[in-house]
Formats: sequence, C-alpha cells, structure tokens
Amino acid sequence: MLGASCTSGRRGSSSRGWKASRTDLEAGVQPVFPPIVAAYLTKLACELPDTVDRSLSLWTCAELARTLVGDGIVDTISPQTVQRVLQASQLKPWRVHYWLSSKVPRDEAFRQLVLNLCDVYTRAPVAEERIVSLDEMTSIQPRTRSAATKPALPGLKPCLLEHEYERKGAWTLFAAFDIQSGEVIAQLHRRKRQLETIALFEAIDEATPSTVKTIHLIGDNISIHKGKLAQQWLERHPRFTLHHTPVHCSWMNQVEQWFSILRRKRLVAPNFKDLSDLAAKIKQFVAEWNEVAHPFNWTAASFSKILSKIESEMARAEAA
Repeated sequence: MLGASCTSGRRGSSSRGWKASRTDLEAGVQPVFPPIVAAYLTKLACELPDTVDRSLSLWTCAELARTLVGDGIVDTISPQTVQRVLQASQLKPWRVHYWLSSKVPRDEAFRQLVLNLCDVYTRAPVAEERIVSLDEMTSIQPRTRSAATKPALPGLKPCLLEHEYERKGAWTLFAAFDIQSGEVIAQLHRRKRQLETIALFEAIDEATPSTVKTIHLIGDNISIHKGKLAQQWLERHPRFTLHHTPVHCSWMNQVEQWFSILRRKRLVAPNFKDLSDLAAKIKQFVAEWNEVAHPFNWTAASFSKILSKIESEMARAEAA
C-alpha cells in the first residue's frame, strides 16, 4: 500500500466503471490508497490522453493526478505518489520513442538491395572505379542576428549568441562524398530539382579522371535522383552507375555522416550576414575539409550485423 491521502468513504463508479474505496483506519495510522487506485492509475497511464477525453499529447504525473481526482477516484493525490505507483510497473508515459512504419516489406528484394550496397561499400579500392555518396541538405539559412556573436571569455563565460534573427532566404546544399578518399564535391542552389542534381553529376564527371571507367553513385529514392531528366543524363554518360539506398535507410548513405559534421562544426550557431556570406563560409568549410579529408570506417563486420538483423526480421515475418 502507498502512503498518501485516501478517498473519504466509498465512491460510486467512475466514468469507466472503476471504484475506489478505503477501510477505516485507526487514529495516527497513515492512510493508504487501496489497490484499485493503483490499478486504475496504471490502466490510465497505458492509454493515450485523447482516448479518455484529455487534450494532452502525453501524460505527466501532475496531469494523471488531476485526472484521478476529476474522475472521482481519490479526493487528492500528489504527482510524487503517482510517480511511485508508475515506477512499480516501470511506466513512464511522458517518454517518447520514435519508430517508423515500413513502406516496403523486409523481403528478399530488400535483402538483395542491402547486399548490393554492402558490396559497393566494402570492396577493395580499384583504380578504375570511383564510389560517391550524394544527397542534399535543405533550408540552410543565414539567420542574421541583430547583434554580433561574442566569443567565450575566461571565467567559464560562454559564447553569446543573439536570440533574434532575420530570415534572408535559404540554400540547398548538394554534396557528393567520395567514400574512398573522403573528398567532398559541393554546390549550393536556391532550388532542389533534377536540374541541380544534374549539375552535381556534371561536377563529379569533370572532377573524375578519364582513367576511371566506372563511377558508382549512391543516392536515395527521391524523384530528383531517378526522374526522367536525371535518367536521360545517366544514359548519355555510361560510366555512371546509380545505386539507390533502400526506402527509409538514408543512414546507409555516407554523405549523411559528413552532413552531421558540417552541422556540428559550421551551422550549430548560425549568424551570417546574408546568403552570399553563408555560401562563402560553407565553401570555405568544404575546402578546409578536403585538405584533411578522410574516409569513414565502414567495415564488412558492421554490415554483417545489419544483414543478421534483416534476416531475423524476415524470419519473424514469415512465421507470422
């Protein structure tokens, strides 16, 4: 039993048919909630607020306590008591874990697609081949602040970034990451279309020596990568081979790892004068990266774990 204030006397049924009651207690003995209160609370925490006519995204201990009182289960109960009850059932309904409904089955075709990428990523370097991972980072804004950013000072004083800023448009960064050298080819465009994708293809073509007979491109399944204009360009340039990542598997695109580095090192506290200033700083960052460029260590062992997981999912799907 949990120590706290209990209901005064016997209550009637709540809106969902539950009852809460107490046994008369001797003077000086701490009142306790009967087990039915804990059961009601646990059941409530296992339902979404909208399903019980509460306009909340998620439950908190305070809102659960308020609902118990409103439903006539108890006269009063503290959020701390609610938390202790939920701990007994290992319940934390205020937490969220995002998941994604698969749009494609985890079947043999999916497995072969992953196997193809594993082969491309882990094959030994060949002088006549180049492997490039490409994608786009959208809506990169200058976010011009109304005051200059101030540097850190001794005495644990951090950098100061003005909260208010102006919106002055945005760039889309088209980038290609060479998985064998780590070199990046990047372009900034105001729009995101097949035409801009083709411009990146052409930049890759120009930057690749004629001695390279095959250029493997790894990209996701969006229309600007596999649309009619893009396909026509690829047909006219037979040394290019396009490999698509599986649906909802953008993490298999290594340029995303480089985008993460760019965000952390250059875009975490944006304060650029305008679009031209932003473009110049991004180009400078790319140039500085290429001076020390390095590949990412994606090994065959790491992909074997991925394949094992996929095969386990396939086995469960067949069993179901």
